[in-house]
Amino acid sequence: MKRTFEEALEHRRSYYAIGSDSPVLDEEIVHVVREAVKNVPSAFNSQSTRIVLLFGDEHRKLWDIVKSTLKKRISAEAFVQTEAKIDGCFASGHGTVLYLEDTSVVKKLQDSFPSYKDRFPTWSQHASAMHQLAVWAMLEDLGLGASLQHYNPLIDEEVRRTWNLPEEWELVAEMPFGTPTGEPGEKEFEDLSKRIKIFR
Repeated sequence: MKRTFEEALEHRRSYYAIGSDSPVLDEEIVHVVREAVKNVPSAFNSQSTRIVLLFGDEHRKLWDIVKSTLKKRISAEAFVQTEAKIDGCFASGHGTVLYLEDTSVVKKLQDSFPSYKDRFPTWSQHASAMHQLAVWAMLEDLGLGASLQHYNPLIDEEVRRTWNLPEEWELVAEMPFGTPTGEPGEKEFEDLSKRIKIFR
C-alpha cells in the first residue's frame, strides 16, 4: 500500500481476528523486520533489540507453549475461554514476531557508563517499543493485521529452550499477525488538549 508514515500510524490497529494466509510472500515480511532492526534508533546506538520471526509450524508451536503453560496455572473452567481466545486470535494467524532485548548489551553499557547505570534497562525497553511500533505499522502497510501480546515471563524459559536462544535474550512481547478476517474494535481518543502542551 505504501502509505505515508502518518497514514501508517493512523491505520495501525489491534486485529484479533486474523487468518493463516498472507497477502504477501514471507520474504516481504522478513524484509520489513530486517529494515526495522537495521534502522530503528536505540540509546547510545546500543542495538540491543533482538527479533525471532516464526512462521507456519514454528508459529503454532509458540501458541501451544502459551496454552500448555497457562493450562497449568489456571482452572479448567477458565482455560476453556483462554484456549478459545488463543486459538481464535493468535494461533490462527500466519506468524508471530517475538521481541527480545539482549541484556548483555545493557550490562556492558551499565559497566561502561556508571552514571547512567539505572537508566539503561529503561532505555532498552524504549528501543524495543520503537521496534514494535515500526514493525506493526509496516505489517499493517503490507495488508496484515497484528496485535501485541505479553505472555512473558510465564513462557520465557520454554521459548528459550525451544528455539535455543541465548540466556541473555529477554522476551519482551509477542506479536501474532495474519490476514485480517474481521474489523478492529472502535478506538477512543483522549482529548489531545489534555495530552499536549504547546508553548510559543
